[in-house]
Amino acid sequence: MKKTVSCARIFTLEGHDHLDQILQILHDEENITGVTISRGIAGYGDSDSREVHSANLLTLSLELPLIVDFYDESEKVLHAIEVLQQRLNLDHIVSWPAALHSR
Repeated sequence: MKKTVSCARIFTLEGHDHLDQILQILHDEENITGVTISRGIAGYGDSDSREVHSANLLTLSLELPLIVDFYDESEKVLHAIEVLQQRLNLDHIVSWPAALHSR
């Protein structure tokens, strides 16, 4: 069975205290169907400094990139994005339509 959903991706950094709040909002408040959190090994964003955050053997950064992916019905994803932006002032969120393939 194929169902239309929306996916969203949040780009943030470790050590910014967003992760627990993001997960709590998506899981407990917005009841989002699926969430995955990944740690990046390197990355930079569109901030003024364009500082590269990376992990290597010489320095163990506490500001590695974190990627939060989630999906659900389009309306729920859009509402969750609004809540996250309002409450946590998150600027780096992208979303796109997708198809959920399930049995």
